[in-house]
Amino acid sequence: MKLKSFLAIGSALFLSMQLHAQDDLLSQLDSIKPTKKEVEMAAFKGLQICNMQSTKLPVKGEWYFLVTHRFGDLTEGINNFFGLDNALTRIGGIYAPTNWLSLGVSRHTANKIYELSGKYLLVSQKVDGFPVTIVGYNTAEINSSKFDKDEYPEFKDNNRLAYTSQLLISRKFNESLSLQVAPVFVHKNLYDAQPGTERKDDFLITGGGRCKLSKRISFNLEYAYRLNKPDVDYFQNPLSMGFDIETGGHVFQLVFSNSQAMNDVAYLTNAIGKWNDKGIFFGFNMYRVF
Repeated sequence: MKLKSFLAIGSALFLSMQLHAQDDLLSQLDSIKPTKKEVEMAAFKGLQICNMQSTKLPVKGEWYFLVTHRFGDLTEGINNFFGLDNALTRIGGIYAPTNWLSLGVSRHTANKIYELSGKYLLVSQKVDGFPVTIVGYNTAEINSSKFDKDEYPEFKDNNRLAYTSQLLISRKFNESLSLQVAPVFVHKNLYDAQPGTERKDDFLITGGGRCKLSKRISFNLEYAYRLNKPDVDYFQNPLSMGFDIETGGHVFQLVFSNSQAMNDVAYLTNAIGKWNDKGIFFGFNMYRVF
């Protein structure tokens, strides 16, 4: 009987020591912090918020075929069949040779513009680490339309060129909300030759965001403010809103904007519509991944 009691007490002490050792080991493991921060998932589902670029980049080796449309002025009603009579189209492609770089080319019906673009990752938002994602984005465009020599007697081929440089800074706050801000520089070799608008360089600050409404739908909003408006201003600050619709791993975007143009230079500096009056353009962005 004494032997049985002794064995029972010994077993209890051994089990207690084992549990204590396991607790110490677990506490030590908990105290070890990972040396590599986990990268936060992309702040945006689409490569664009509405018209503006987002900080999302394609994955290495992906090809994107893109088709975007902006129909005519919705406010004209049945006169232009609610904009369907006056559509502008952009068609192009994007390729990602690495995870941090994508290159694109597109053609726009407005002014027969060819646009080259490059988007490159500078730093990613980390979980419990760096608070934002920073991406650089540059475009160069060529206006291939015919110019009237009487209107532009000193016209040169380099006057067809225009450029933008953008620094996209975004933060994903949670699964439902992401915000982005971006300083933008626009240069035109041929500016809008109207009295009081003689300005080749424009500086803007842009902002946008995404708010998730359901598992597959989000609401997007963006706005660009021109910091150095000309003395005589024929154009408006661009304001756009729309919806992301996820369909089978792809994102289809519906867009409402006061700018019909889709190339970055014209969208940022030549918006003509007023949300409280006329000039509201509906359209969509469609990307196909290969």
